[in-house]
Amino acid sequence: MTTTRTVDTTQELAAFLRTRRESLNPHDFGLPARRQARRTPGLRREEVAELAGVSVDYVVRLEQGRGLRPSADVVEALARALRLASGERAYLYNLARQRPRAADKPATTAPPPLAHLVADLSPLPAMLLNHRYDILAWNGEMARLLLDFDTLPPSQRNAMWLCLMHPGMREFYVDRERVVREGVAHLRAAWAAHPEDRALTDLITEFTAGDEEFARLWAERDIKVNGRGHKVLRHPEAGEIAVHFEVLVPLQDPDQRLVIHRAADEESRRAMDRLFAG
Repeated sequence: MTTTRTVDTTQELAAFLRTRRESLNPHDFGLPARRQARRTPGLRREEVAELAGVSVDYVVRLEQGRGLRPSADVVEALARALRLASGERAYLYNLARQRPRAADKPATTAPPPLAHLVADLSPLPAMLLNHRYDILAWNGEMARLLLDFDTLPPSQRNAMWLCLMHPGMREFYVDRERVVREGVAHLRAAWAAHPEDRALTDLITEFTAGDEEFARLWAERDIKVNGRGHKVLRHPEAGEIAVHFEVLVPLQDPDQRLVIHRAADEESRRAMDRLFAG
């Protein structure tokens, strides 16, 4: 019976780099023909070094597992040079014990497969958010449960902005402070993960200046983010509705969050059925 021992990250990093280098086709890189025939498949170490902007000796030592710990910049350069897929890139970062860089441009539109999934989750209210809490997609049930997002300008289609700034939403949540606190914790964690996101920084500045409650909670530096929970809503048509919510992160689009609501009790289920049937 074969067993896998505890991972030796240095040796696994070396083996992973070698196998990925050897799996590449030199012709795909437009590399010039060399007089000396290739004795092994894939790219040569010097070619990877040139593509990644590091020395050949550094690549040799990495592939020999000689205890190097590449920086995040070097890991990113190697990932680009080896044309790693997103899952391979994350694996390389984990082996190097570095944190992957955030996407240069956070999503501002929903990928079509996720937009279709949001629609297909009907009759469960569902929406898709990015790390700023921008609302990228929603189904009809979510619009009926919260508000008609189509009536809002894109700049206001942000779950935190609506909770803090929209007049009709200020009394919408029975336990408003907890909802705001959880939102602030999420934004603080996102802010640390995306320090170059100017739009997120501007949003936090707007909230801090325009809402005393947000400013107070922001100063507490709470970063506990809940992926599931319970809320009670004061709906203007259906009355109080208790919901459970679940937040899921798509592997292919880890910057985005799929939020799904469902009734927490039978009375709330009946209220939601009436609301969605109207």
